[in-house]
Amino acid sequence: MKLLLVEDEHRFAKTVARGLREEGHQVDVCHMGEDARQQLAQIPYDVVILDWMLPDADGVSLLREWRREGHRVPVIMLTARGTVGERVTGLRAGADDYLVKPFAFEELLARIDALHRRAEGGLGTEEVGGVVLDARRHHLRRGEVEVALTPRELQLAAELFDHAGEVVTRSHLLTTVWGWDFEGDPNVLDVYVGYVRKKLAQLGEGAPRIAAVRGVGFRLEVPR
Repeated sequence: MKLLLVEDEHRFAKTVARGLREEGHQVDVCHMGEDARQQLAQIPYDVVILDWMLPDADGVSLLREWRREGHRVPVIMLTARGTVGERVTGLRAGADDYLVKPFAFEELLARIDALHRRAEGGLGTEEVGGVVLDARRHHLRRGEVEVALTPRELQLAAELFDHAGEVVTRSHLLTTVWGWDFEGDPNVLDVYVGYVRKKLAQLGEGAPRIAAVRGVGFRLEVPR
């Protein structure tokens, strides 16, 4: 895989990059946010590993900027602090995963592989109510209108499309989309449901919508 590591601690970055290269990955390293901006604008990376704090920017602001510009590359946030508030902030900014320093190198490898698998597809192409979910191209499509999805939004939408018309429980969505070992704030699910709702709404009147079933979960419905 082609990876971008954005980390201001030179020794730490060198160690991580060396380990990733030994595993067969191609790794570019940036120590400044501006350098990372330029790299991402020129090279299609498979996964970005982004530190929370950088000398010239903070990772969250940088990530928000990337998402606004339409970059859908999977991003793993790194931080020395692992509070629930920080995790939610990172996820709301568009992060797909989160690692607290210090971490086991094997865990970083596993998370990179998992994000890449999700991003590459394996979810298939599905249609509900005239809206096509295209996993390979990471978007929703209705007629000539296309709306891009982040990898996390894609995973969530896929679960709802798979069970269209049925109630999908909160616990199932958290386990399937965030992993069985997820220990963050479960309200992050509501945040991402909100993201997918807005994107479905961009497809126009009559597109499927996500209904909340209080205390249970969510259901993808086709308006009649």
